[in-house]
Amino acid sequence: MAKSLPQHADLIEYKHGVAGHDGTLCDVDGELFIKPCTPHEIAFYEESFASHPQFAEYMSTYMGTLTLDEEQGGQTIEEAGAALIAKHTIPEVVVSPIPKDPKKVSKKIRTTQAVVLENAAHGFVKPNILDIKLGVRLWADDADIAKRERFDKVANDTTHKKFGFRIAGMRVWQGPDAKGEGVDADGYKVYDKFYGRQTIQDHNLHEAFHNFLFIKSAGVDEELGKLVAQAFLADVSRIQKIIEEEESRMFSSSLLFVYEGDGVALRAAMEEASRSPATLVNGDENGSVDDEEDLEDEERSPKIYSVKVIDFAHAQWTPGLGPDENALTGIRNVVKFLGEIGETSR
Repeated sequence: MAKSLPQHADLIEYKHGVAGHDGTLCDVDGELFIKPCTPHEIAFYEESFASHPQFAEYMSTYMGTLTLDEEQGGQTIEEAGAALIAKHTIPEVVVSPIPKDPKKVSKKIRTTQAVVLENAAHGFVKPNILDIKLGVRLWADDADIAKRERFDKVANDTTHKKFGFRIAGMRVWQGPDAKGEGVDADGYKVYDKFYGRQTIQDHNLHEAFHNFLFIKSAGVDEELGKLVAQAFLADVSRIQKIIEEEESRMFSSSLLFVYEGDGVALRAAMEEASRSPATLVNGDENGSVDDEEDLEDEERSPKIYSVKVIDFAHAQWTPGLGPDENALTGIRNVVKFLGEIGETSR
C-alpha cells in the first residue's frame, strides 16, 4: 500500500544502488527512492498502474513525481540528480500527466522530473541486492547508430548474447567485521558493472548466483540460500507468465532481487513466516489487509525477499505486437538458473 508523500523532506544520496545512473536519492528513513527520469518512463508507470495491474504488482510502488525548478530545466539525468542532492529537500510533489505521444522521446536524455518510488530495499536489516539486466538486444527503436553499435558490442561480449541477461551489479553483505578486496565500510562486497561485463561469462554465470545467495560468513548457509532461491523462482516464474500474456517492449529493463543478508535475521523471518504463511510474499507488500491493525502488523513483519521489474526508460505497452520475447529470453534463463540452484547442492 502506498504511503502518503510529504511535500518537503530531507534527501540523501542513495547508497545501495548497484547499477544505473548516478544521482539517485532516498529520504532519511530510506522508505522512498527518487530517480531523475524522462517523461517516457513516467508515462509507462502511469499506464502500468492504470491498465496493467498484474504487471504493476512487480513494479516498485509508484508514488508520483518531483518537478525540478524551471531554472534547472533541460538538465541531463545525472545533472538533475546532482541538483537534487545539493538541495537535500523534496520540492513540491506533483503527478505528471501522460505525454500525448510518449513514443517521441528526445535522444538526449534530459529531464526536469524525478520519479518517486517505494524503496525495494527498505525494511531489511542487511539487504543483499542483485540487478539483472534483461535482453538479447539492449537498444530501443529510437536509438541512433552509434548507440546501437555500442550496445550490440556489450551484448556480444557478455552473457546477453547466449542467455538474454547479464549481472549488472550486486551488493552482498559478508558478515560482521568483514574485510577484504571489494568490501566496503559497511561489510558489503560490491560487484560493479565490470563484474558482469568481464569476470562473468557464459561458462561461469552460475558463480554469480552462488556469490549472491550463499554467504557463510554472514550466516546464509546452503539451506537458507536454497530457500531464498526457491522464493525468487516462484516470483520470477510469475513475472514470466504475466509478460507472456501481455504485449510490451522493454529494452534494458532489469529484474531487481533483494533478500535479507543477515543470516540470523533471515532465519528468524522465515520462522515467523512459517507460523503465518500469508506473510511469505514478495516484499511482504502484496497481501491484502482488512483494517489498519492488520496493516500495522504487516508493516512490522520482518522482510525476507523482494523481486521487482525496474528501469523503464525504454519500455512501452504495444498492443498487437505480441509478447516481449527479447526480455522473456532472459527471464526464462533466470528461471532456469534459480531452479537449478534451488534443487541441487553446491
